[in-house]
Amino acid sequence: MHPNPAEYCARIALENHLSKSETIKQIGRELGFQQVGITDVRLDPHDRYYRRWIEQNYHGEMTYMARNIDKRLHPSQLVPETLSVICVRLDYLVEEQRDPMTLLDHDSLAYVSRYALGRDYHKLMRKRLQHFAERIIERYGAMGYRVFTDSAPVLEKVLAARAGIGWQGKHSNLLHRQHGSWFFLGEIYTDMALEYDVPIENHCGRCTACIDICPTAAIVEPYRVDARRCISYLTIEHRSAIPEEFRTAIGNRIYGCDDCQLVCPWNRFARYSQEPDFQPRHGLDSISLMECYRWSEDEFLRKMEGSAIRRIGHQCWLRNVVIALGNAAPDPHIVATLKQDYAGHSGFIRHHIDWAIRQQEKQA
Repeated sequence: MHPNPAEYCARIALENHLSKSETIKQIGRELGFQQVGITDVRLDPHDRYYRRWIEQNYHGEMTYMARNIDKRLHPSQLVPETLSVICVRLDYLVEEQRDPMTLLDHDSLAYVSRYALGRDYHKLMRKRLQHFAERIIERYGAMGYRVFTDSAPVLEKVLAARAGIGWQGKHSNLLHRQHGSWFFLGEIYTDMALEYDVPIENHCGRCTACIDICPTAAIVEPYRVDARRCISYLTIEHRSAIPEEFRTAIGNRIYGCDDCQLVCPWNRFARYSQEPDFQPRHGLDSISLMECYRWSEDEFLRKMEGSAIRRIGHQCWLRNVVIALGNAAPDPHIVATLKQDYAGHSGFIRHHIDWAIRQQEKQA
């Protein structure tokens, strides 16, 4: 028996007056998603844009982006008989010890992208999407489906935009007028025929704040990002030495970059997430660079267990932190520490230490 019979009966009565699509959206909101939208599988208008982006090599070392292109652009090839895509939005912005923009001015502190301050969202999102699909089946009977969250060849931002979740801004992130851009996306591919939502109008207007603020000029033109220049790509996806031309611009950003979102006017309306898993862990919202540098591999793996950061590994973590130390205000302690530890590091890290020491000495 339902724990609250009156509430249960009221919900069923409401569902009986809603269309199937609207009822599904209601179920999604009950499960904690802030927004649910539904779209078809026709992505033909994006075919030329995506293929050109790949041809220009803007995906860098993310070779997986160049594979299974037809499955990305045609969802029914990825999951046969897919008729509808249910898209969801899950907000992740949390209150922090310091204002993010102020944190970027503290060169002795580390900046970690807001989405990675807490636990890795993938497992939470996937589990909730699975529960969502099971609730739909419970209500409407068997359906073929598959859930995705930043996994497999899925153009999630394009699908979410078509489902009315938001519009793709000039920085390529999805934007919502009342909720900004601090949110994760997830999808359910299903063979269920549903009513589709209408894409919403683009409200970027003449604003170029995201383009102007980008430290490495990665937004090469409105709505087109060259990942090879993007600090998020360089500190997360790029696993080899970071090109010297971008190291100074990285500043104290040791994992990702949020500049384009921090300056976006629409993010004035973003609301804080109530998800406990997204709350900052291990002081990552106000942690010193030197503390990050001192983490051994075992300590890094232990502290970052359950975090998206763990996937880059200790060597890339150190690479990023060493660059940030090189960008810090001149400090004899930083130079002495890097020199003292030099022999114990891999050649990969020593390469970046050499640069960091030169930077420190050049600024002194």
